[in-house]
Amino acid sequence: MSDSRAKPVAMTKFFKIFTTALFLTGAIVPTLASARPMTAEDLATLKRMGSVSVSPDEKWAAYDVTETQPETYERSNALYLLEIDAADATPVRILDVAGKSEHSPAFAPDGSLYYLSDASGSEQLWHADIISGDKVGKPVQASELKADIAGFKLSQTGKQIALWGEIARDCPTFGCEESGNRAEPGPGTGREYDELFIRHWSSWETPGNYSRIFAFGLEDGKITGEGSALDGDLIGDSPSKPFGGGEEITWVPGEDGVFFALRVADRNEPKSTNIDIYGAKADGNETVNFTANNKATDTLPAFSSDGQWLAWAAMERPGYEADRLVVKLRKQGSDEDEAIALTKDWDRSVGSIVWTPDNKYLIVTAQEVLDHPAFAVEVETGKVTRLTAGGNVGTTIPLQDGSLIYTMNSLQAPTDLYRRAADGTVRQLTNINGRELAQIDAVDIKRFDFAGADGEQVWGQIIKPQGASGKLPMAFLVHGGPQGSFGNSWSTRWNPKLMAAPGYAVVTVDFHGSIGYGQKFTDSINLDWGGKPLEDLKKGYEAALKTDPQIDGERSCALGGSYGGYMMNWIAGNWPDRFDCLITHAGVFDLRAMALSTEELWFDQWDHGGNWWTRPSPEKWNPVNKIANWKTPTLFIHGEKDFRIPYTQSIMPFTVAQEMDIPSKLLIFPDENHWVLKGKNSVQWYRAVFNWMDKWTAAGDQEGEGE
Repeated sequence: MSDSRAKPVAMTKFFKIFTTALFLTGAIVPTLASARPMTAEDLATLKRMGSVSVSPDEKWAAYDVTETQPETYERSNALYLLEIDAADATPVRILDVAGKSEHSPAFAPDGSLYYLSDASGSEQLWHADIISGDKVGKPVQASELKADIAGFKLSQTGKQIALWGEIARDCPTFGCEESGNRAEPGPGTGREYDELFIRHWSSWETPGNYSRIFAFGLEDGKITGEGSALDGDLIGDSPSKPFGGGEEITWVPGEDGVFFALRVADRNEPKSTNIDIYGAKADGNETVNFTANNKATDTLPAFSSDGQWLAWAAMERPGYEADRLVVKLRKQGSDEDEAIALTKDWDRSVGSIVWTPDNKYLIVTAQEVLDHPAFAVEVETGKVTRLTAGGNVGTTIPLQDGSLIYTMNSLQAPTDLYRRAADGTVRQLTNINGRELAQIDAVDIKRFDFAGADGEQVWGQIIKPQGASGKLPMAFLVHGGPQGSFGNSWSTRWNPKLMAAPGYAVVTVDFHGSIGYGQKFTDSINLDWGGKPLEDLKKGYEAALKTDPQIDGERSCALGGSYGGYMMNWIAGNWPDRFDCLITHAGVFDLRAMALSTEELWFDQWDHGGNWWTRPSPEKWNPVNKIANWKTPTLFIHGEKDFRIPYTQSIMPFTVAQEMDIPSKLLIFPDENHWVLKGKNSVQWYRAVFNWMDKWTAAGDQEGEGE
């Protein structure tokens, strides 16, 4: 594939075509004449599509939807069934159990449906037959285990199932009476640790407990036997924590075995990105490491339907969580060093892998400029072909007729289900928030590019209320990661469409370090947190003003979370005259304190060059050293359960601002982690953010000519 930064004219034409396609597929949602600005309450209560499964005869799709009560913000999950061949099919809600949640549906080879539900008081496996097309028989509880089931994966024959959950390592079955928590010796409440991790993302670790996989037989819709643990002598989490799921686990077609990704839990774990792919017999014997030679991440195992080839994604550099994930292929029975690096010449990092039914292609997803499309990778040649237009593709399910079922969201709308026919035509299958979105104003979205640091092409977006008149103050959003992107995707947290609703022109910039532009561009932020990215942001600010004269460059507020929050603290000391206000959520303020208190040490040590005391210039990019220049009014926000960036990283700069008599506020959520996830808290978060921005930019107070 050619360099996406080399031909801006061709790329602009490409995006225009994609924008048209988005409108036709429904990703761009037309609004009614009586539409209104989006609100924080809308964001918290819009439905959220989750897992999707297609029936063996490829007539039906089952999916779960998270639904939120507008009065209480209480959430539950419901299952829906959709006839995917019918042009006017209406999704039918199934298994409507009052006060209970059903989720994670998966069709068995016989066409029946397995799913998880808390109907029995804990998360257990349930089973139901599909009868009369869109109706189901009486649900039957398929498991009665002592521990909650976190997920499951059916074998291709439907005669076996892999279940995983949080299980004590010394427990031989799926749940025991004793928790196995070695950190609680008693008789008091104290916890004892003798190695890291002691906490991870949002919870204190429980040594002796791990995410573990057990294999069971299935008969008449129920599990059989006590189950067999697949981790053998291994100690670690599979799926991996905190983000791993069923994509890290696969059954061997036609064989009695499971492959899974696992990172060994030992004293080196907080510094290790060495996730390996293991295989085990379903009886728990012969657990083997199939990627032992690679000391970096190996993940996303996927077998061809004939069981002849294993595909997976592999990184190359140990300790680097944002390294490029290359698709590898290995024939059954071959050695690890005989694996083929299928996408070694494609400078993108894959996010998912599935085989087409004929085993001729792999369908993968990857960030591409500001989109996250689906691609087809030809197995024989490695040729990559983009399949979908603009937007953020998630689940992909290839069908026998060459079509592709996939989920997608965009800046305009949350996730829905789509079907791409073999000839490339796209049809939107669901519109789960159609009624709600029809009442909400759409936004105008414009992409722009400019010469950033080192003269390299950098991309950005401008999102503003559709049809807005007069000058608009700017909301300058800086994404986290830092190896991330504020691309064409829907977020239930930092949502540009909602940010624009009160009358702001939202500007995002994919600075050096962002993903979707090649690995060299992503790597360029290493040891340079406050260098090239800040230069890109400064140039992007000016480029946005030149691109859209409706933006009022004299009224602006910058805001960001995580690395974006770091950048707010860095801007406060290194670009103090630009913004009327700043908002920093879970931002790094003191790099030394961060290095010695964060939990995933590999991230901090890779980005900054090792342990704090061994770095050649540890203070170079530290915001705490520039506080003498601070003067911008700032709102600090943090979750008390954030162990990635501990909440003291917001208390410290708030103390500085207060002592320096800089207008400032601190908003702490005692029940949130690195993100704000609860409905009521999300509404409060946006109210605080909008109040702060409006106070210092006076959004909507000035009149003027628009474009």
